Amino acid sequence: MKKYIYTTCGVQYPESERAPESCSICQDERQYVNQNGQEWTTLQSVVESGDYRNEIKLEEENLYSITTTPSFGIGQTAYLVRQNGFNILWDCITYLDQETIEAIEKLGGIDAIALSHPHYYSTQADWAEIFDAPIYIHEDDQQWVMEPSMRIEFWRGEELLLEAGITLHRLGGHFKGGAVLHWPGGNSGKGILLTGDIIQVVADQNWVSFMYSYPNQIPLPARKVEEIAEKVYHLTFDRIYSAFLKIVRTEANEAVQRSARRYVDAIEGKLFNT
Repeated sequence: MKKYIYTTCGVQYPESERAPESCSICQDERQYVNQNGQEWTTLQSVVESGDYRNEIKLEEENLYSITTTPSFGIGQTAYLVRQNGFNILWDCITYLDQETIEAIEKLGGIDAIALSHPHYYSTQADWAEIFDAPIYIHEDDQQWVMEPSMRIEFWRGEELLLEAGITLHRLGGHFKGGAVLHWPGGNSGKGILLTGDIIQVVADQNWVSFMYSYPNQIPLPARKVEEIAEKVYHLTFDRIYSAFLKIVRTEANEAVQRSARRYVDAIEGKLFNT
């Protein structure tokens, strides 16, 4: 019996005698099935290959990025936030080896894991077991949990206050239960918003964008983008970290507001005439 991982998204499935027939997450229109056919592996195989390692980097005080190199699956970055003795892992990555475990333990371990949306569920159940931590996922995305775990706590409503003033906010959009993490103590008290790609920092890192499907370029409706911008407007944050190590370093809340206005103008045909 093995826990199989679909290589395109990096999401792990429960133990089975053979690989699943398909990956539900990748068959959804927000993701995609590899054109070379479905390919499955296991965490043990990936670790034993010796081809990968995790880079753990101090981004700023009490914030560490964790990124697998070379890229695996979708290639997202997870973040470890440390605040007043409370360590929370924001989003998750597939690759987990002994070196990573020891490095995180030296930083104080993991007290909780929180996820922005299903594309980053990866091997979250293994992380939770190893670090003895609960997993927080919004109940609206419960159907997308491919590997059940007693560690998962499905939260409901629009926000969930954790410890040390850290709060999860449901914004929806990319997924119905899509969430962001608000860390008011970060950035020397100016506040940080960790967004996965519910709010995605774009190539011009003074701007963000919003999508239903990034790989298939399916936009969100204007009303939803306006709703997302309104929800974060009332939060105090000056910096955004998104899932792919892109950062809005200053005036991040204003960046969300002007980006939302630009997005809506583009969708409604007011931004340009081509």
